[in-house]
Amino acid sequence: MNELKPGWRMVKFGDIAQNVAVRVDPADAKTDVYVGLEHLDPSTIHLRQWGHPSDVTGQKLTFKKGDVIFGRRRAYQRKLAVAEFDGICSAHAMVIRAIPTMILPDFLPFFLQSDVFMKRAIEISVGSLSPTINWKTLQVEEFPLPPLDEQKRIAEILWAADEAASAYQEALNNIHTVSQFRFEHTLETLNCPEMSLPEVLSGSPESGCSAPPSSDETGHWVLSLAALSANGYVRGNLKPVTKTNKMSRATLYKGDLLISRSNTVDLVGFAGIFDEDRADVSFPDTMMRLPVNTQKAFPAYLELVLLSNRGRRHMMKTASGTSNSMKKINRKTLAEFRFPVPNIYIQKKIVSEFNDQKRYIGAIANHVSKTKRMLSLFSNETIGTAHV
Repeated sequence: MNELKPGWRMVKFGDIAQNVAVRVDPADAKTDVYVGLEHLDPSTIHLRQWGHPSDVTGQKLTFKKGDVIFGRRRAYQRKLAVAEFDGICSAHAMVIRAIPTMILPDFLPFFLQSDVFMKRAIEISVGSLSPTINWKTLQVEEFPLPPLDEQKRIAEILWAADEAASAYQEALNNIHTVSQFRFEHTLETLNCPEMSLPEVLSGSPESGCSAPPSSDETGHWVLSLAALSANGYVRGNLKPVTKTNKMSRATLYKGDLLISRSNTVDLVGFAGIFDEDRADVSFPDTMMRLPVNTQKAFPAYLELVLLSNRGRRHMMKTASGTSNSMKKINRKTLAEFRFPVPNIYIQKKIVSEFNDQKRYIGAIANHVSKTKRMLSLFSNETIGTAHV
């Protein structure tokens, strides 16, 4: 049996944190803040967006500044955030409050985000369609916990890394905003006819194919939704799957233009050009491939247009769905999108002008990604390595 590091001990989760289950009707809540699961971003522990209590009905949970809002439904999505103010949240979340004599409030969010905690949380979730964690089960689960002085040391390092990642992210957001403003101005000043999307395609948008992810490397991959972003295609977002004949028809080729047809409300309709020289990757049924007629449109220009403010407004306006956290676009709504289409020479010139800025944005995005990976790696190495 492995021995714990000096000072570490095994503790029940219910002995180090509380489940704050104070319910309130949104109409009676003395706050302007409502946090749903759709507002929690798995890439950060910060709360960047929220709604208003008037947006929802049914009893919700109250939270206080310093509490952690943890998505207990579909825990594999790894959604949690530290509350920086008081508010109410979805009952599909769990409001977790540190017991300071056992675990420091500054250490708790990183502990919850660690692989050792998340793995257990996923394992004890119940239900097939929307697996959910029950507090009665979670509170008796045991985890290795470092002493308070070591928690303080680890938390200080992790918060410093988080601050660096946040600074890079803010710079990225600002530069992206400026770039979008410039491109919007370019579109408005073009002296050319507008066309609908089908007019610049050589055929109908193609649906992708999904398959259950494999725990082993199979030699074939499918893109995850994170592969399409506000900055286009993002490498490295692959999941191993078993290749089938149907999957083969969704195989990607370098230069293919993709658009997400199903995603969370603020991410649906993101586009990107698959830029990898390989033939072992397919795209999922949550995306569509757009067969561009290269006699009429330059794919990189079309990508810029789809990711522009004009494109985002159309996607957000036409996205449909009964769930606030998941929206869809379809061929009909895509066909309604109209935009300026100058001749190919001017399209390529516009793309060239924005490529340098896109590379700069990509470099900063890479810094953000690397910093977050380092944060995750250090967190798991320190919190997850409890034995000598």
